[in-house]
Amino acid sequence: MDSLNPYLAYKRDTSRLIFWVIRVSNTIIRTSKNLPAGAPKFANTTGEVTVASLVALSKLIASHIKPVPRSILALFDSVIQARTDTYETFQQISSTDPDIERSNASHKHFIDALVEAFDALGGAEYIQERDAKALQEEKQRQATAEEDEDEGYYDEEEELEEAIFSNKFAALGLDDSEDDAESDSEAEQEQGQAPRRRQQRRPAGKGKKGKAKGGKKKKTARLQQPPKATSMDEIPVDLYRFTQDADGNMTDYLIAIYALFQEMATLRCYVQAQWRDVAYHGMNTAIAGAMSHLAVNFVQRTAAAMFLDFPGHDSYEKVLDHITRGDITKVEGLFTVVMHALPTDYELTAANMEQHFANTTPIRRQHINIREQFLIHTFNALVDFAKDFQKTRSGKPTKAMLQEINDWDPDFDIEAASEEQRVKWRRSFTINWLYDLVNVFSSIVVQRNKQEGNRYPLEEVDWSADGPWDIYRRVYGMNDFAGFVTSLAMQKPGTEFKSRIQPHHVFELQCIVDSMAMSRGWIATGLFGHGFRDRPQNFDPQRDIKLFLDREQKRIGQGFLQPVDLLKTIMMKDGMKNNDPTRNEANYELLKSVQNDFIIALGRSVCYRVGGIIPPTRFGSNVDGMWDYCPYLCGVGLEEALRESYHRSLIVFDKIPEPICLLHLHNMLVQKGYLKKSVSLFATLQELFPEALFSEGKAPTKKFAQALKTRIQEWRIGHPKTKANEDFWTLRKNVFFKRNSFLLQLNAAGWNPDRIPDSEVTVPSTLALHRISQNKPITDPVTGKRRMEDTYLVKKARDHFSEEQIVESVLEVPRRRKELRGKHAKSEKSIIPAGYTQNTLAKAGGRKLGLETTVVELLELVKLDICCDIRGTSPLSAVNYVWVIIRMMTLFIQIEMALEEVKNPLYERAYREGTTWANKKRTGFTYLALEGTDEECLRIIAREFESPPASFLQHCFWDSLDLGDPKKHFAERGGNDPFDQCTVM
Repeated sequence: MDSLNPYLAYKRDTSRLIFWVIRVSNTIIRTSKNLPAGAPKFANTTGEVTVASLVALSKLIASHIKPVPRSILALFDSVIQARTDTYETFQQISSTDPDIERSNASHKHFIDALVEAFDALGGAEYIQERDAKALQEEKQRQATAEEDEDEGYYDEEEELEEAIFSNKFAALGLDDSEDDAESDSEAEQEQGQAPRRRQQRRPAGKGKKGKAKGGKKKKTARLQQPPKATSMDEIPVDLYRFTQDADGNMTDYLIAIYALFQEMATLRCYVQAQWRDVAYHGMNTAIAGAMSHLAVNFVQRTAAAMFLDFPGHDSYEKVLDHITRGDITKVEGLFTVVMHALPTDYELTAANMEQHFANTTPIRRQHINIREQFLIHTFNALVDFAKDFQKTRSGKPTKAMLQEINDWDPDFDIEAASEEQRVKWRRSFTINWLYDLVNVFSSIVVQRNKQEGNRYPLEEVDWSADGPWDIYRRVYGMNDFAGFVTSLAMQKPGTEFKSRIQPHHVFELQCIVDSMAMSRGWIATGLFGHGFRDRPQNFDPQRDIKLFLDREQKRIGQGFLQPVDLLKTIMMKDGMKNNDPTRNEANYELLKSVQNDFIIALGRSVCYRVGGIIPPTRFGSNVDGMWDYCPYLCGVGLEEALRESYHRSLIVFDKIPEPICLLHLHNMLVQKGYLKKSVSLFATLQELFPEALFSEGKAPTKKFAQALKTRIQEWRIGHPKTKANEDFWTLRKNVFFKRNSFLLQLNAAGWNPDRIPDSEVTVPSTLALHRISQNKPITDPVTGKRRMEDTYLVKKARDHFSEEQIVESVLEVPRRRKELRGKHAKSEKSIIPAGYTQNTLAKAGGRKLGLETTVVELLELVKLDICCDIRGTSPLSAVNYVWVIIRMMTLFIQIEMALEEVKNPLYERAYREGTTWANKKRTGFTYLALEGTDEECLRIIAREFESPPASFLQHCFWDSLDLGDPKKHFAERGGNDPFDQCTVM
């Protein structure tokens, strides 16, 4: 599911291209008696080539293979295009920096050599064919052409895999292809030289494990004892590469950081759109919080993958130094977006876009504000904050800093201010907010130091989310970020720390600040500058937190805090009834502990209310300003709280008998007609947790008692007698209610959806469909019908859908993606002045992406499942399970009282002292009732289920759920709204 940014895609394509060229040319060299003049005489066994040798190898291949597979030529074209894009970009600034000018000259030579190799293989003919085909497809495209669209979606990627990894060129059928002793001897000699050449060309640490050190000492031995011919198979495809000099490595680094900034700009605008939808369209803040986590994680993962090639150059400071050459003033105004005139009926295609740009004169150049685009304002604010905090480590700004950030005004007239004033106002908020964040996060250690005589040196404390102080809740949603910033701020004055700041740290802080600006009616981007809109009416960043907690107890049955206290009384009565006062003690303590954490660390900063621990808040009289002015913190905080609420509640759900007993009773009463219609709460819970309740997840229609018995045989009936321990902190310890919410799955996977195992993916879900769609439907040789291969998820899907429905859904995926991309393209056109188009640096051309997905498309796919989990059609995270437990225990009390009043024989048998069910009365009673022999008992139970019937919605945190199309969360992009315009880039 991973999307590759331009650099990672370029790196992958380059490795695959070199892999193919080396493997095919090696076959030719080893099987040909007479090689052309100038052709390499020895096979390559290092996996590395210079660009000059690539040209020679390509010419050798061209003399033996015609035609070269189209997919290989497309791969070649994509590599050339990636290098060309970067070359053209940095040509703009070459005149200002001799290093880049020298690198560009080397880069141009590299590109020319690639083009020569490409043309030798038939590249020019491929380009003509590609462009002609694109024009023809544009003219003939029909929305109903499902078969053609389906085939085109998969075939090119499949052809590429076949061309690269198949052994089809192992026997080329050449006239001089017979092996002889001489060729065998040459092959052995070449293979013997491979390890030596590989170590010479590779810096230490880049080789295989165990071979990075001492390579030259083993050189002679390896010449004397050459490895087996299988040594090439030991080189992974991603280690096939060009051998480059320093200028070539610099070029690759520039490609990488340019791709990083492109991706960060795209993701920044995407996250801005989420907070716009929160403020202006009522989207739940937890959804935006989850999407923000995904975006930050994506930046972190892709940056880490890219910078593996450039050790020591992964900090944000290094990245900025390279792209600005250490002086931002030298490159300001040199990054532009070019506008070209375009006829109103002109269609942009891969074939005609470049030609049109080449033949027309740009009529507008839009300069990019690189301080905004490269997040330099935010990076500087973070650095200046940490330096200022270090000077006293008292939690108070220095006098010099106070002159800059004091008296931040949340009602500042943004639109009337100048750009410089707006930037200063935003910087003031950033530093003030960081002061509050660090003070709150460090409060427990500061308090202990005051009590214990500075026992814990601040610069030595482990502030990480996994550190020893994490057991004390200070702030929800931002433990990783808060821990990192606190670790910077708490160092002694003068400590170097900028090298520790990674791109994802700056990106997350930018998203935090952007959410505040968005809630104030302001958005800033590097391309479009500053955009404004009326502030959202009555918007409260804590809107959804207040619904979730219901501190003021305005809504019966929906907030989390109130029912925990009510549950204590009910659980005590249950313990007395079962002659075990401590029966539910551990369950209650587990919920009580999380209730306390919510009270002190979600939406409030209690340490500011207590006073005397840390300096006063930087937001004046608003002690909760850190939350009230920051939608981002509210969103990620609520997201974590929903996870914790679900996790702790499901543990208790699994420990008590009431849920499984009442849900089995409800199923029987509906099946046998004692209930004319199902009760909403119980029917929905049965749909959400079928595997927890019934064997194979299928509700029984008869033999109800046996169905319960089957489940109880695996059930731990006993209740814990001690306080919560580590067993309580994972649903893996649960016996029945093991289903993780999607938020729990994402968090356990490090906010990387690819790491969620297939065994935990819910079917049906968007994630499941996406994974299933990675495989093309096949034609059954027996029936002649199309079907999917028998993967794990396909087998699960067949429990819900027919084969025809699955195939149809899979074929619909590319059409939906095309529709989504069409909407984005339409939106891009809508923000460009009439008669103009953009000449972006990523030009048309190269090979199609096939099943690869853009990062925004990946986020949109995952967002569908997040919406369903938080307040949609599968709202596991929306349910207030504490209220559900109260409802269930209360219902059992009602049933028991009603049966006791009429002296029902079945009731007395189950609850009589000394019987088999003495210590588990409700379980025994349920089993006897499910046998269905006591009509009076069943009618009374049914009556109590309807007195009154429990509504599912009354047991959710929100006032309503989105049970319709989840896409309504996705506001349309485009139009005249400046907030829509800026989200496109």
